[in-house]
Amino acid sequence: MDVVEVVPSVEQYAFTFGGVAPLRRVTPGTALRVWSDDAFCGVLRKTSDLSSEKVDLRFVNPQTGPFFVEGAEPGDTLALHFVAMEPARDWGASAAIPFFGGLTGTDRVATLQDPLPDTTWIYELDRAANTVTFAARHTDLEIALPVEPMLGTVGVAPPGGEVRSSLVPERFGGNMDTPQMRPGTTCFLGVNVEGALFSVGDGHYRQGEGEACGTAVEGAMTTTVIVELVKGGAPAWPRLEDDTHWMTVGSSRPLEDAWRIGQVELVRWFGELYGLHPMDAYQLLSQITETPIANVVDANYSAVVKARKTLLPRAAAYGGLHDDLRRRAAALL
Repeated sequence: MDVVEVVPSVEQYAFTFGGVAPLRRVTPGTALRVWSDDAFCGVLRKTSDLSSEKVDLRFVNPQTGPFFVEGAEPGDTLALHFVAMEPARDWGASAAIPFFGGLTGTDRVATLQDPLPDTTWIYELDRAANTVTFAARHTDLEIALPVEPMLGTVGVAPPGGEVRSSLVPERFGGNMDTPQMRPGTTCFLGVNVEGALFSVGDGHYRQGEGEACGTAVEGAMTTTVIVELVKGGAPAWPRLEDDTHWMTVGSSRPLEDAWRIGQVELVRWFGELYGLHPMDAYQLLSQITETPIANVVDANYSAVVKARKTLLPRAAAYGGLHDDLRRRAAALL
């Protein structure tokens, strides 16, 4: 399988889902190797670089794309299989941004408190050890943490001509910030416009569930992804499959509504996978699901609902496409 290399110029960065002309047209079955910048567009390089001085929140989470998928029409299902994610720089950055994050006052959670201190942390990458180093700013503690690459943003153009910020997660995908979006995962998204117009970005060298302070170890990323298209069958919300779990992602506020969306979508998916009546799926999933919080900091919050495959009879989604993509991916590694 040929791999198409895509490295955008700064002028080609997309900062929205929808409203951007295609960067490139691709056919289903194409493997892309795309470079994406970090969430800060690379401006936080040392601890003295402060987000209040360097970061323009109108231009964060730069996307590589959008890609026009030949033959994609509204109601179809776009499948993106992530083959590999490689740190593209030898450092990542994280920051406490004033009035942004899960444990501070924000424009949505208004308080009379002062903002938390504007602070930047730089994580040095050790490629040989495959670690990034947390270096405390106020003590002498340093900890080497394993690199666990993921993408914060994966999405398609929204319906109805909408244009949404790359900070937003919604039913079109977007800034879901789930560590489940990693190599070995297949993401299924409903197509809303001709060509799907998908884009990816917001590479994280690692992130805890919830992304509590609002930023992960943000880093430029080189991502290899196989693009496929299923005619029809569009899911209402993002679905994920890996070798061990069936997963759905809901995004909303408050957090319990994001959880509800993910639960309902997995009930629907289990109706397709196992022919289950919704009440039976509701009962079964009540006993087996795991629900990691993806983020509690974005414009909407995101929750993942997971069901472990080993607890269930074997099933195949979209004609067993994930397994097929895994086999194709093996030839690229």
